Amino acid sequence: MTQIRFLSRDDVIRCLPMAEAIEGMKSAFAQLSAGEADMPLRARVSGNGEGVALLMPAHLKQSGAMGVKIVSVFPQNKTLNLPIIHAMVILLNAENGQAIAIMDGGALTAIRTGAGSGAATDVLARQDAKIVAIIGSGVQARTQLEAVCTVRDIEHVFVYSPTRANAERFAAEMAGIGKIPSTITVADSADEAIATADIICTATTSTTPVFDGSKVKNGAHINGVGSYRPDMQEVDEATLLRSRIVVDSYDAAWEEAGELIVALHNDTISEAAIHGEIGEIINGAKVGRTHNEKLTFFKSVGVAVQDAAAAAIVLKNAEAQNIGTLLAL
Repeated sequence: MTQIRFLSRDDVIRCLPMAEAIEGMKSAFAQLSAGEADMPLRARVSGNGEGVALLMPAHLKQSGAMGVKIVSVFPQNKTLNLPIIHAMVILLNAENGQAIAIMDGGALTAIRTGAGSGAATDVLARQDAKIVAIIGSGVQARTQLEAVCTVRDIEHVFVYSPTRANAERFAAEMAGIGKIPSTITVADSADEAIATADIICTATTSTTPVFDGSKVKNGAHINGVGSYRPDMQEVDEATLLRSRIVVDSYDAAWEEAGELIVALHNDTISEAAIHGEIGEIINGAKVGRTHNEKLTFFKSVGVAVQDAAAAAIVLKNAEAQNIGTLLAL
């Protein structure tokens, strides 16, 4: 009889603390850039409206994490009072292929995405960064803020969302959690939110840039995680031209990162505009920040090695704490 551990959303949250997730993402990115991962580009199936379902397999050879995530992204769910993202992760034994865990992928995706930005922020942002701007107010925005506050001593937070009530709810719910400052300011515009920010995180589903890149403070670091299709953009070409651009994966970025693809098609940038993968910087193969006045931009479309690494952390902690439900198959 085969046993598999089932882990709910609450189980995943308990077993994937942000600081540990950030270190897991550093390891996953490093293995990917070092050629120590097997990760095909994700398969995509279109659903109704703007919805899409994605299949994301990966094997981290060094750490032994192997799994697949099935995730659906349906932006129209906002009008149905449903989460935009639904997901499930299946973790496999890399030695024999046996399924060993099934877990909620929505919470895992949110945490690992935030942790990816946390890893990039730790590597690229100025050490004295104190002010952060969050553009967006959904689930992804929350973990972006948590991650940034995990790696830097943040003193002030600005948040902007087109629906002010959503931003106000975000501010009320997130203020004072962990290392997050006790006061969060709701901005009247995205440009107001970013005006003094040392770190900017965009977590939206926008198809057009969400702030004016000419107004970004010198030396700021930007994490762009919301756009995951060639027709989506959160960051404008002015930002790209001012930035040292770092991606999670070269292949994935040129396949899915709308900001870069649009700018390439407009001849604003060339493929050489990407300085490197974040894993290359973590491994020491490329340098990160070299000038305190230069912008750095981490563009992440999300890659499957992040899911495999995060799922392995969840399972390790779940087994240690006897969390979850064992199912007989």
